[in-house]
Amino acid sequence: MDAFLQQFFNFEIMGQAWPMLLTGLKMTGLICLIVIPLGLLAGIGTALLSLAERRWIRWPAVAFVDIFRALPPLVLLIFVYAGLPFAGIRPSPFQAVAIAFLLNNAAYYGEIYRAGILSIGKGQFEAARSTGLTATQAMIHVVLPQAVRNVLPDLISNTVEVVKLTSIASVVSLAELLYQADMARSVTYNASPIVAAAGIYLVLLWPLVRLVSRLERRIAA
Repeated sequence: MDAFLQQFFNFEIMGQAWPMLLTGLKMTGLICLIVIPLGLLAGIGTALLSLAERRWIRWPAVAFVDIFRALPPLVLLIFVYAGLPFAGIRPSPFQAVAIAFLLNNAAYYGEIYRAGILSIGKGQFEAARSTGLTATQAMIHVVLPQAVRNVLPDLISNTVEVVKLTSIASVVSLAELLYQADMARSVTYNASPIVAAAGIYLVLLWPLVRLVSRLERRIAA
């Protein structure tokens, strides 16, 4: 038992690794600050395009959503980082992660928004138009607020997945939380930094997970 505690819960080693973990946490936060807001905005645009009446507008948006939801994020990340250089484009690890994650999450957010918009009856849109609002104003001021409220648990749940997804950025040597924890493990020959990183993820994400459950129950009621 003592050997197990020393290998996985050595608080002295966790303290020594803390500066590295904090540096990795800052990088993880920076990725999320870029990918999540841009993904939410791109998702709205993708959803609106996928619901357009004209096929030449709708089909490319639907294809975008299908392709980037089907591609595993790790495959997409490696393609952007290691594949684009063959085309003369050499993104940095940070740029590759931002591009790959943005494409992936714009597709997922877009599908969530689309489901939310479809959950609002056409009568709401038509009633808004009858008051003199333009189609754009009716969508922004009447339909979208209700749609977002209906799919808010899904939006938050996908945001949690985005934060967890940042851990795969270590494969392109981006110094995010997991990468720094693994570096500390390789230096100390002890798994305690990995456990500490897992604890940080838990502290960050557990409140959001509970919030999703609470919102789901409220909407169901």
